[in-house]
Amino acid sequence: MTRSDMAWTAQILTLFPEMFPGPLGASLAGKALKQGLWCIETLDIREFAGNKHRAVDDTPAGGGPGMVMRVDVLARAIDAARKKARDEWPLVCLSPRGKVFDQAMAKAWKEKGGVTLICGRFEGVDERIFEAREVEEVSIGDYVLSGGEPAAIAVLDAVIRLLPGVVGDPEVLKEESFEEGLLEYPHYTRPRVWEQREIPEILLSGDHKKIAEWRRKKAEELTKDRRADLWGKRDGPDGKEGTK
Repeated sequence: MTRSDMAWTAQILTLFPEMFPGPLGASLAGKALKQGLWCIETLDIREFAGNKHRAVDDTPAGGGPGMVMRVDVLARAIDAARKKARDEWPLVCLSPRGKVFDQAMAKAWKEKGGVTLICGRFEGVDERIFEAREVEEVSIGDYVLSGGEPAAIAVLDAVIRLLPGVVGDPEVLKEESFEEGLLEYPHYTRPRVWEQREIPEILLSGDHKKIAEWRRKKAEELTKDRRADLWGKRDGPDGKEGTK
């Protein structure tokens, strides 16, 4: 898709450009893509192979299973991408050993105006690329995928929905999980009674102050129960939030 100078841009280096936009071409992200609120550019890493077989990988130095993406090929792809990118865009390789992606990172990328994502494959990429091209490694969790493409789609979705005009009601974004270091409170809607389970009475009271207090309490309870790691960042040794 043609880039607008003003649109937030996702630049993807991949061996499988046909995987994009994928799910990002549907729903809110897809609508925003058609409206020009963001755009996506893919670079096929094989185009930079420099050999008739378009080979981008080789056997690992020191032996072992699998193959490793070549540093010279990837460097040429990165250099070509940088000619089209702005200096402030993060240059990121999706990797299970990277820093875990979170909501704060999504917000930071949104403010940069774009991001360049490298989708790794095989056993990994030649280590020398990280220092030579100042590539940051980012993970979406403690598990291994076949490649970085699904991870790229996940992180991009998290960023795109933060862009102005993508989500219809901006207030929705203020009460989501992780916005205040808490999981989101429970939600209910009609019917009022379903299989003998009722909507909590407080939510039907019309008392907005009490409803807000109930939601806050439930969010804290859920976070304590399910994500002790998140709660630990809020609950300091003296019992005050943010002191630990």
